[in-house]
Amino acid sequence: MTNDIRTKFMRDLERIEAENYQLREGEQLQDFVTLMLEYIGDQQPELRDNLIYPTFHHWIAIENKFTDQELRSLLATLIDEQHLFYDIGSDGEPSVFTRTFSVLPVALILRRHCEHPFLEQADFLHVKESLLRYYKEEKDLRGYLTEGGWAHSAAHGADALDELVQCPESDEALQLEVLAAISGMLHNGKHVFHDEEDERIATIVSTMLANTLLPQAEIANWISGLARCTDWPRSRSKGIAVVNTKSFLRSLYFRQREELHENESGFAEVILAAERKVNRFVGDHS
Repeated sequence: MTNDIRTKFMRDLERIEAENYQLREGEQLQDFVTLMLEYIGDQQPELRDNLIYPTFHHWIAIENKFTDQELRSLLATLIDEQHLFYDIGSDGEPSVFTRTFSVLPVALILRRHCEHPFLEQADFLHVKESLLRYYKEEKDLRGYLTEGGWAHSAAHGADALDELVQCPESDEALQLEVLAAISGMLHNGKHVFHDEEDERIATIVSTMLANTLLPQAEIANWISGLARCTDWPRSRSKGIAVVNTKSFLRSLYFRQREELHENESGFAEVILAAERKVNRFVGDHS
């Protein structure tokens, strides 16, 4: 019976996609949303990645089919213990897909809020704390899996954090909390990122710089601090931190290179100096 429901649901979403995401007469949006939330972590990317997320994207980001109250309700479900925090702390389990594909629609909802604020202060604080907690507590940092497709927790979480820092409620303290969360992700002690997570994470810092969300000096100090992982005792954790930091700094540098004005060349040098510190092939590093 469950397989029959899933199969029909897939066919319905395929038909909705083919019909430009329009519902037919008599169909109810919430009926589909209920099933989308139920199967959001499906182990088959055809349903999870190719159908459910694009439908959320179209209905939230393009058509804005939801009322403000419906978006608040959807957001509350996405960040609950059965979605964003489902089996949190596990590693190597299929539950990762539920978490990482719950955080993607959160980013879409926050983007709507940035454009037309509708979240109450309590709602915003709850999603802020949830995203920061998720980025700290997620232990399954795998990117693309041969069986199951994209997990990509560091990248998906970064997408949501990038929207979070742009919200009207985001103050300097929040920006600093996000930078601390990025440090923790890069210095995770276990996983070397190789599926362009560094680019998605660099987007957050680029957004901060482009929109002057933090004084440039604050970000420069944080960048210099990232490179201090080279001072740690020799260990595998140190090696992982160094490699991830180096990749991130290079992504950020080339992202910013065309955007920095001549009088900001000192900031580019901060990035380069940090990169040189973590690059064992430049200078004398142990």
